[in-house]
Amino acid sequence: MVLPLNDEQYMRLALKEAMNAYHDDEVPIGAIVVLNNKIIARGYNQTERLKDATAHAEMIALTSAFNYLGAKYLPDACLYVTIEPCLMCSGALYWSKIGRVVFGAADEKNGYKRITKENWPFHPKTELVTGVLEEECAALMKSFFKSKR
Repeated sequence: MVLPLNDEQYMRLALKEAMNAYHDDEVPIGAIVVLNNKIIARGYNQTERLKDATAHAEMIALTSAFNYLGAKYLPDACLYVTIEPCLMCSGALYWSKIGRVVFGAADEKNGYKRITKENWPFHPKTELVTGVLEEECAALMKSFFKSKR
């Protein structure tokens, strides 16, 4: 019998996706979608590789999850993402009706809260958990941008 993973364990898997982005010289953000304790989708930033400003980790993971399920809504799924979603990704999460969003570190410069302030950008039934492996998630971003300076 395989026991379900907890939020930290799933976030570690999202961090592995972020490392894929880091090694591809992309902003290191990773995401996974979990449904019934099973990872059904993965994604990491690929904006440079695909020459597509919308190729964020969350968007890639969501599209993969929709295709896997053959459905446009994810009310029973959870998205784990290493960094606070931007406004675009928050909008996609809203329309997906995803049940739960878990992110690691806040993104004061590009996260949804910079625009929405205290307004809820997700579907009313979406649960939000923040700060899971926050230090590790933030450290990867800091390392990436430090290497660019």
